Amino acid sequence: MYGGATHPVIRVGHAVRTLLTDGENAPRRTELAHGLGYWAARYRPVEPPAPLPAAPTAAEALDAVPPVDVRQGGFPDRLGRVTRLPVWAGALAATEPDEARRHLAELVRAATHRYATHGHGDETMLVHAATAPNAVLRTLPALPRTLWAPSLHAAWTASAAVTAMYAPDEPVPYAAPGSVVPEEVFARAAAHGDEHVIKFTDTALDIGDEPSLAAALRAIELSEPPT
Repeated sequence: MYGGATHPVIRVGHAVRTLLTDGENAPRRTELAHGLGYWAARYRPVEPPAPLPAAPTAAEALDAVPPVDVRQGGFPDRLGRVTRLPVWAGALAATEPDEARRHLAELVRAATHRYATHGHGDETMLVHAATAPNAVLRTLPALPRTLWAPSLHAAWTASAAVTAMYAPDEPVPYAAPGSVVPEEVFARAAAHGDEHVIKFTDTALDIGDEPSLAAALRAIELSEPPT
């Protein structure tokens, strides 16, 4: 899941969701094939990080992630510096498929909410802490249920690793400028035009609560529009 800075699993997640919700046709199957080929081409095995003490919730586990010692260079350079990650007790205990799905949704929500106060660490890369596990969540209905718990563990490790690589030294308080509705937030993201902003907003709308919408607005504020 680390390969290509988690972009392959995100692409596959979008393709699978489209096939599941809108039906199959040749272009959609081709997009899934391209996503899987991209994933295979960017496959990168890594050493499992050493476990740190367990945290009870996804939000607390993300807060407990230690930053890498040198926050310079691109994704591959930083990934090699991720040697320790906390154990998330919820993911560790989730052995039943439905329980794993609930915890995966918890992780997506926690990572999305966290962006509002931590996204300034790297406005682009930190969106993947939420969009990568959300891509996995979207694929679960197409996977054997025996793979749901392993998928949760893989998604947690990827989200935590991105957090370790790009999280800022300190959070910054953020409050949304007034009340907004999901349609307005997505319209703002589409008008902004940055692909990461749009993908992150898409994930925030899957959750749909006010902290998620605020996080999407924060992504719009932090990110430079494409030229």
